[in-house]
Amino acid sequence: MIAARTNDRFGKRRLRLGMVGGGPGAFIGAVHRMAARLDDQFELVAAALSSDATQGRAAAAGLHICADRAYGTYAEMASCEMQRSDRIDAVSIVTPNNLHFEIAKCFLASGIHVICDKPLGTSVQEAVELAEIVRSTGLLFALTHNYTGYPMVREARQIVENEELGTIRVVQVEYAQEWLSTPLELTGHKQAAWRTDPARSGPAGCLGDIGTHAFNIVSFVTGLACQDVAADLSTFVPGRRVDDNVQILLRFQGGSRGMLWASQVAVGHLNGLRLRIFGDKAGLEWAQEEPNSLRFTRLGKPPALIQRSAVGANSAGHSKSRLPGGHPEGYIEAFAQLYTDIAEQINARLNGEEPQPNSLLVPGIDDGVLGMRFIAATLESSRRNGAWVTLD
Repeated sequence: MIAARTNDRFGKRRLRLGMVGGGPGAFIGAVHRMAARLDDQFELVAAALSSDATQGRAAAAGLHICADRAYGTYAEMASCEMQRSDRIDAVSIVTPNNLHFEIAKCFLASGIHVICDKPLGTSVQEAVELAEIVRSTGLLFALTHNYTGYPMVREARQIVENEELGTIRVVQVEYAQEWLSTPLELTGHKQAAWRTDPARSGPAGCLGDIGTHAFNIVSFVTGLACQDVAADLSTFVPGRRVDDNVQILLRFQGGSRGMLWASQVAVGHLNGLRLRIFGDKAGLEWAQEEPNSLRFTRLGKPPALIQRSAVGANSAGHSKSRLPGGHPEGYIEAFAQLYTDIAEQINARLNGEEPQPNSLLVPGIDDGVLGMRFIAATLESSRRNGAWVTLD
């Protein structure tokens, strides 16, 4: 039986966490807060939760944050926190995409580790500049591609690393949602409004919001380096200013081929992230809505279902599980795994030790840069009527 667990490295205290964004009307901020608390490694002690200072301070009070650490702006928060003896160890950035770059720069300059929602920003130029800053400061930068935290996604990665699939030939990934099938952004829906506003989301809509997740999970599990893309971006809802459906052919270094489909107008699908990998020895399939199992098929053999509760004691899936078989783990637990791995890395730095190797699987600044290159190449390909474009 797998017992509920905490981080492998017990810190002398909970790590102090700050948050920018995630206030009234937000979705992902609450998810980050739940994930950070789950393994009891972080305590939220400071925040600038809204661009409206009054609303932000009221929301902070509701989260039991002391009044002197409920800030009106992120700049005020960074300036004040860096002067405190009990300063925050890390900050979570959960704002619209156009703010990620400047906020991350501000906190890195203040010597504070950064946990940033994806995508990294709105342009390759921002991403490259931010990567240079991260490298120059030596600080931790984590990008919350949360699907990489699922035990069976990490199990799939290990299966690929063990060469059980053989040479990978084909990768198919899709991420299908229906929630933007109507012009929801015109109804006052906060999440739809900013995600379909290029001034806040950046030039990519569905592509930046969920297409980047699909692309990242391919890279994470297979280890393949995408070389070229040929893309067709569509906007089906009249009047919408960004794409809501994306279809992309992928060419990988070494000769593997792939296809990526992401859609927010796929009626009948809620959160359908699905990955299929086909090698010359075996095939592998995982779906986010059934996250506790993998479908594994060796050439010429019947399919086998690998369940989270049944994997070996030394496997990646076992080591990242919290609950015994029959108790499903899902979205929050996967998100929490990233926070637990981040805590392991920060505690290791505080203790002058090396972090546990498997904690280093958290996506970082290089994944963020790659994601922005993927967005830019996809947009360029679609503008050129599906021409092949190389990721710079």
